[in-house]
Amino acid sequence: MGYNSNLNGRAVYVVDGCRTPFLKAKGVGAFSASDLAVSAGRSLLNRQPFLPSDLDEVILGSAMPSPDEANIARVVALRLGCGNTVPGFTVMRNCASGMQAIDNASLNIASGRSDLVLAGGTDAMSRAPLLFNQQMTAWLASWFVAKTTTTRLSLLTKLRPSFLTPVIALIRGLTDPVVGLNMGQTAEKVAYRFNISREQMDAFACESHRRVSDAYAKGKMVEVVPIIDSKGNSYDKDDGFRLDSTMEKLAKLKPFFDKKYGAVTAANSSQITDGASLLLLASATAVKKYGLQVLGQIVDSQWAALDPAQMGLGPVHASVPIMERHKLKPKDFDCWEINEAFAAQVLGCIAAFDDDEYCKTQLGLKGAIGAPSLSSVNQEGGAIALGHPIGASGARIVLHVLENLNQNGGDLGMAAICIGGGQGGAMCIKRVTEVSGNE
Repeated sequence: MGYNSNLNGRAVYVVDGCRTPFLKAKGVGAFSASDLAVSAGRSLLNRQPFLPSDLDEVILGSAMPSPDEANIARVVALRLGCGNTVPGFTVMRNCASGMQAIDNASLNIASGRSDLVLAGGTDAMSRAPLLFNQQMTAWLASWFVAKTTTTRLSLLTKLRPSFLTPVIALIRGLTDPVVGLNMGQTAEKVAYRFNISREQMDAFACESHRRVSDAYAKGKMVEVVPIIDSKGNSYDKDDGFRLDSTMEKLAKLKPFFDKKYGAVTAANSSQITDGASLLLLASATAVKKYGLQVLGQIVDSQWAALDPAQMGLGPVHASVPIMERHKLKPKDFDCWEINEAFAAQVLGCIAAFDDDEYCKTQLGLKGAIGAPSLSSVNQEGGAIALGHPIGASGARIVLHVLENLNQNGGDLGMAAICIGGGQGGAMCIKRVTEVSGNE
């Protein structure tokens, strides 16, 4: 199990960040993934005292960019006016792609390779492509190389309606090819392992909606910036959270992933959404050069792996090594963000932290490390109410930890996320308002 620690290099600061509203997929969305990142990036860069061309690089996570957005980070950099000389590269670690981008930026700053980096993630899941199946692909390949009318007429007789059955990239991408389970089925396994009931899942989902609604009512979602589509329509807040979510309504829904025995429903799972989240990371040198404000510091990060069938427990496997290195316990953090892929998955992580056997056999600890309190986890709600645009979510939770710490005067936060394929990512963030002498 490897880890990335910034403690032995230069300090890495987050100086600003913002995100678009997360928009629930309703047909094909108004924005491409690059549109979303450009909208967030413009809002972010327009309020800075430096030019876009002063950036050292742009790093973005994206799990499903469209065919005309290859290396989407470079596309976004050019559209933001960074110029020809600012490089950009794209990373993909499924649900943690946005966090991976921040980690790459942090490592480059810590090592001295960069001083000022735009990093984050974006995905327009509503625009996930429909693909030809292999039979249709093979038929088309033969069609394109056919040189005579006779050959093409012969090929037409071999075309079958089944060839036109599309491959839905979104569904295929959310299914683990090794264990043959989709992400919802892995959540069912976590629920079974820790005896998490349907009632507990639905209660958690209702609370997520309530917390998001309350956060908007109290003006706490300050990282969200408005975006405008090509028709002039404005979007100024996430549109997936529901003010009228109740246990009674959620109880009427049938299980979605295991229709006979399951308890995971569409309502206690994250929503399919479009969105982008971007952060500006800087060295002390860049902070001083441009007179930048400081929101916080990236303290440490960790990537971990586990059984793909139990992928929802990845946040535990990734966050525990960080806590071990810094001699911390879950209760020592003022704020936790555990991405809400599923209610069962977050509740499973809470249960795993408190489970002696799991901590001993799976994490190599002497006993249970103790779970963070539910009041400290996702204090302003999470992906069940907001949505989970795959490439952006890892960056969103890092940004929201920073906003939460600054609004509430907290000191230390943890952002953690489960990752399809049986992985977990975690990032420890400290609230600071000025640079230290560690450059």
